[in-house]
Amino acid sequence: MTGEPCAADELRTLFLFEKLTDAQLDWLCREGRVELVDAGPVFAEGDPAESLYVLLAGTVVLSRRIGNDDVEVNRTSARGVYAGAFFAYIGDRVPQKYNNSLRAVEPSRFYVLAAGKFAELMHDWFPMAVHLLEGLMFGTRNMQEAIGQRERLLALGSLSAGLTHELNNPAAAAVRATGSLRERMAGLRSGLAGIAAGPHGGQLLAELLRLQDEAAGQVADAPDLSPLESSDREDEMADWLAARGLEDGWRLAPSLVQAGLDTGWLERTAVALDQASGDGSDSGDGSDSGDGSASGHGSELTAALRWLADSVEAELLLAEIVDSVDRVSSLVNAARQYSQLDRAPYQVSDIHELLDSTLVMLGEKIGAGIEVVRQYDRSLPRVPGYPAELNQVWTNLVDNAVAAMAGSGTLTITTSADGDRALVEIADTGPGIPAELLDRIFEPFFTTKPVGQGTGLGLDICWRIVVNRHHGDLRVQSAPGQTRFRVWLPLTPQAEVS
Repeated sequence: MTGEPCAADELRTLFLFEKLTDAQLDWLCREGRVELVDAGPVFAEGDPAESLYVLLAGTVVLSRRIGNDDVEVNRTSARGVYAGAFFAYIGDRVPQKYNNSLRAVEPSRFYVLAAGKFAELMHDWFPMAVHLLEGLMFGTRNMQEAIGQRERLLALGSLSAGLTHELNNPAAAAVRATGSLRERMAGLRSGLAGIAAGPHGGQLLAELLRLQDEAAGQVADAPDLSPLESSDREDEMADWLAARGLEDGWRLAPSLVQAGLDTGWLERTAVALDQASGDGSDSGDGSDSGDGSASGHGSELTAALRWLADSVEAELLLAEIVDSVDRVSSLVNAARQYSQLDRAPYQVSDIHELLDSTLVMLGEKIGAGIEVVRQYDRSLPRVPGYPAELNQVWTNLVDNAVAAMAGSGTLTITTSADGDRALVEIADTGPGIPAELLDRIFEPFFTTKPVGQGTGLGLDICWRIVVNRHHGDLRVQSAPGQTRFRVWLPLTPQAEVS
């Protein structure tokens, strides 16, 4: 880097300085300098912003650091383009660091002005402009924060509504099952009293308890039947029960079938009960003695069968209650995992747990018409970062994908390792993003949604969380029927960026 004389006439030819007076141009030459820079780095992103650089001749590349890569933002040979400490006039209210890296592609000439002198120039020559620029900059930032906060609150409201709905279903099921279980328990108590009072109460009770344990085991191993198979089996069982004197067998049959029992089990049960009651004459073939009772002790056998049916139904109701409570517990755990309220802000996290908790929270919004496909690489290491903020990224991306598919399609979430970074891909089968809009979707306040349905900050928030906070990268590929957002996150801890 070598110095050269500064000429006011040359500065006047630049669009940046063409309206300045001779005195102002002389001041620039006096306080600044012209430098010839060899091909190579001029300044690096993150270093203290010490100078403003204005290109006089040559070619430069402006780049941003994303993960471990320098991504080219702009390449130009236009005279008068500037980079460096152009926010120096704001002072300490913003970090005075280079927010890009500048590299000379070929030997290039720059006009260079120290940051302090540039701040002095702005305040002395353009005080009104400084106030306007400060107002625009901080006003826009405050607006972004306010609207971003509102969007987060709206998202939280939507998630809360979905979670409430998800919690209500198993809770209501548990309440219904509890009420039915109370009725069954009352029936079991009265039925047991009636059986105990019969002539064969002792032997019959012992056999009933054995059969009850056997039926409970059947409930745990009940097969999955098609609706047609269940209907046929219920009709067959209702007919068998009616032949044995249980006229309301049609009410008991569905529970018995759901428990995995069939008429063969009932035949064996009838034989066992006959033997326990001291009458071994019944062959168990379901024949009727002619008086509507079975084997001469129809009322005792009918009461025993009814007691067993109530016992089986009670087991089913208990299983339903357990399933409902487990569902509530899993939803609460997912909500806690999603919110990260009980965890440190910065930590290493299982990316799959974060994704799954987000899918649970958005379950109501996703709906039954969208198939969710998880293609997880379970060998992926835990990711360092801010899990609550990453959940916001997954929420925004999944919510956009669901909205694009309008209730029908496939949502595919894929994780994999890409070098020293984790890669998360969220793809949908919606109509895609028009090619002319792809370069704008991460801009603040840009949205393709109708007025009132989007703030245009969702993807901007995603970008700031992934790129600025986590030093990762966020990109999109889109075509009709296939839109894919790709998020790269470093697998090694990075320095925090505000």
